[in-house]
Amino acid sequence: MDDCDVVVVGAGLAGLTAARELSGAGLDVLVLEARDRVGGRTLSQPVGDRAEDVVELGGQWVGPTQHEILSLAQDLGIETYPTHATGKNLFEDGGGKLKRYTGTIPMLAPHVMVDYGQADLRLKRLIKRIDPEAPWDAEHAERLDERSFATWIRRTAKTQTAREALTTAIRAVFSVEPADVSLLHVLFYAAAAGGWDDLLDTEGGAQQDRLAGGTQQLSVRIAEELGDRVELSAPVRSIRSDGDGVVAGEIRARRVIVAVPPALAGRIEYDPPLPGPRDQLTQRMPMGSVIKCMAVYEEPFWREDGLSGQAISLPGPAQVVFDNTPPKGSPGLIAFLEGKDARELAVVPEGERRDAVLRGFQRLFGRRAAHPVHYVEKDWSAEPYSRGCYAGVLGPGAWTGYGRLLREPIGRIHWAGTETATRWMGYMDGAIQSGKRAAAEVLRSEGAAFGDAPGARAAAAARILRR
Repeated sequence: MDDCDVVVVGAGLAGLTAARELSGAGLDVLVLEARDRVGGRTLSQPVGDRAEDVVELGGQWVGPTQHEILSLAQDLGIETYPTHATGKNLFEDGGGKLKRYTGTIPMLAPHVMVDYGQADLRLKRLIKRIDPEAPWDAEHAERLDERSFATWIRRTAKTQTAREALTTAIRAVFSVEPADVSLLHVLFYAAAAGGWDDLLDTEGGAQQDRLAGGTQQLSVRIAEELGDRVELSAPVRSIRSDGDGVVAGEIRARRVIVAVPPALAGRIEYDPPLPGPRDQLTQRMPMGSVIKCMAVYEEPFWREDGLSGQAISLPGPAQVVFDNTPPKGSPGLIAFLEGKDARELAVVPEGERRDAVLRGFQRLFGRRAAHPVHYVEKDWSAEPYSRGCYAGVLGPGAWTGYGRLLREPIGRIHWAGTETATRWMGYMDGAIQSGKRAAAEVLRSEGAAFGDAPGARAAAAARILRR
């Protein structure tokens, strides 16, 4: 006797979306979450006495072409508001010199601008050759995949500043070093977002808007809809399959959707064991390294100086900075320690790490930036049920060797999570897309086995994918 029709492992946006769609199609679904909360890699934390004094410790931005999350937010009655971008941005070069600018790229020395421009053009031409549905089938895919992005930077950019700017962009988007990620993965990731600029831009790009009240409430509200079909503090350490169904932890069902990052999915014990190539894939998709840091102030003093609060600092260690002030609530600055900086600073005392970040803020915005009223940080690599952020990345050779297996079900086991998305992979939007795709797979696979007339579940699957 099955405990439910489908069990979902993970109560992030991917798992909860899958459960919501399956429940809406009439299936009995149970979601098992290892944490004592829902939301996965989204997390909103109070920093004051007022309800609006909330900071985002996880994913927080949405862009205008991220239709899945915008549709979900509208469905749940959650409004968006624009990221503050009024004023001049700051660029701190390797020597500590500050330059004010508008737009995405600062005006640098002419020879640097020419160098960066030709590298940017070459990258965008390569991106256009990639089909996000099957990057392994791209022209010269193996050659693109065998190179790290660090190799591409060295061969393409000639000036030190252009190389440092491209390196900073990779850290900001992937939270890894250029040597950690294959060129093909970068091309796929950008193609899945619609373009390279879509990843980097604020206005018109991935950082354009935020959700009023925080992104974690998306998961909280879906969980409220599902009610007691979501179990917290229920880690799944094993999945056993037989001819009739699966047993995930202690729950028996006809099928299971594993909605956790591949690096964590690979730590589950499977009986029978996963095929070797699928397990090899999980070994080749580590998570990025990021510590998210937030300083809260009495007032957004940088705006008085005509600054937007957005900054790029090549010396770092916090190389990317944004104004993090909500429409209501405490003003603040947000910064990211990413890649090598996150790995190195994760092992120093918290006070030293805080001082390093605030010294960078002071160089950018003046003495007042060194004295916040609150300081909050989150090291996602230390989170037991994430082990990093923003997403898993594929290093050289992994896409062409194993990428086909990312979404392919193994018997009655299906895979979800933003890493399996073909649109906005690595983002909340991709997580929602993956949850819908996994739910549709389950419906198509089982059909009348769930007790419906033939074809009814297939029609339901088609409706999910059309929404």
